Amino acid sequence: MAIVLMFVSYWVRAMRLYDYFRNEMRGAFIVCFKLMLQHNLLNNLLPMRTGELSFPLLMTRYFNVPMMRSIPVLLGFRLLDLHTLALFALIAAAAHWLGTITGLVLLLAWGALPAIAFKYSRRFVLALDHLPDRKLNVWLKQALAGLPQTPGSFYLAWIWTLINWAVKLGVFAWVLMLFIDIPVAAAWMGAITGDLTSVLPIHGLAGAGTYEAGVIAGLVPYNIAASAALQAAINLHIFVLASTLIGGAISLLLGISRTHG
Repeated sequence: MAIVLMFVSYWVRAMRLYDYFRNEMRGAFIVCFKLMLQHNLLNNLLPMRTGELSFPLLMTRYFNVPMMRSIPVLLGFRLLDLHTLALFALIAAAAHWLGTITGLVLLLAWGALPAIAFKYSRRFVLALDHLPDRKLNVWLKQALAGLPQTPGSFYLAWIWTLINWAVKLGVFAWVLMLFIDIPVAAAWMGAITGDLTSVLPIHGLAGAGTYEAGVIAGLVPYNIAASAALQAAINLHIFVLASTLIGGAISLLLGISRTHG
């Protein structure tokens, strides 16, 4: 069941990508899903975020999307991912350490940041006209053109991001609780801090060591013994790698790669 739910999160991530590039990917969701699985495989196995480089390359290969368009979108997705990870971390922390009012205020303030950033993004684009370097001005505007231009595209990407992380972190927390007797809040925090190591540029080869350290860092503040936390973290990491490898293998069966204009 945990593996099935992981593939639900993969499907949600593919939907986020498909909805964003609907014009380029029209009628080719299976190829989009294939791309996402391959990107996820390389991202989890290669160290120091080098797997991210596969995204613009795969987008060009499968859908003829130029890097000037795909790279800003990837950066935007990652910012939404980091924001959502922090949001769920706040929820887990509020459930254990913060009072109800303090927790709600922090959650509302943090949760509103993406909407505020999108609202004022147009002002930032207009401010680029004042840059003395004309070439830099043009380059930045071309890069920003790849980011959401309408409220609909922005909020849809944000909703898919929230659903993806809710499913993914829920599965990870569940797997942790299968191996160690801990509160739900602790399991969520361990899942969050473990996955945070795969988002930040401190990711080791296949996450070896860094992923376990991240999980332990999230569990220890909840008075979980380090030895028990380490064993649970190793088991969770094995689960993550297994689902990643299964996804990579399935991507090879999803059909012939084809380019879309």
